Amino acid sequence: MRNAQPETLILDRVPTPVGEVLLVTDAQGAVRALDFADHEARMTRLLARHAPGSALVEGRAPEAVRRAVEAWFGGDLTSLDGLTVKTGGTAFQRTVWAALRAIPAGQTRSYGQLAAAIGSPTAVRAAGLANGQNPVAVIVPCHRVIGANGALTGYAGGLERKRWLLRHEGVAVA
Repeated sequence: MRNAQPETLILDRVPTPVGEVLLVTDAQGAVRALDFADHEARMTRLLARHAPGSALVEGRAPEAVRRAVEAWFGGDLTSLDGLTVKTGGTAFQRTVWAALRAIPAGQTRSYGQLAAAIGSPTAVRAAGLANGQNPVAVIVPCHRVIGANGALTGYAGGLERKRWLLRHEGVAVA
């Protein structure tokens, strides 16, 4: 595949109650990245890592994907469940991200619970680092991971946005 063309990814911009999201999809409609517009540089860095050599062009995501994102922010907390997500990452990271998708809307887990869920109860720090490298925010719900004491901890989109996302899902947070 020496002369293979670089993969073209579509960048759509979707308004939400907590700021515009950047929705990146591939030719098959798989979500490759989702982040908030004020974190575009971070998303671009993660995409370079997960889809090296890809070309990012402005466009419109497939309607079903776009509608699912809009519906989630509109209150349909199951609308993202069926979306296909395609990321790079290590086998460990992909395992953590799959475990994140298994956390139901309206529930949270501690980093220790996340590590235990993947069968690596002593890998709390590694699970936290993988959580932070997630390129597909909200769909792979890294915002559902909180501190063991129930405190909101780091979130790439900012703690106020994390608080909004959790409240949107019905989680009582301070």
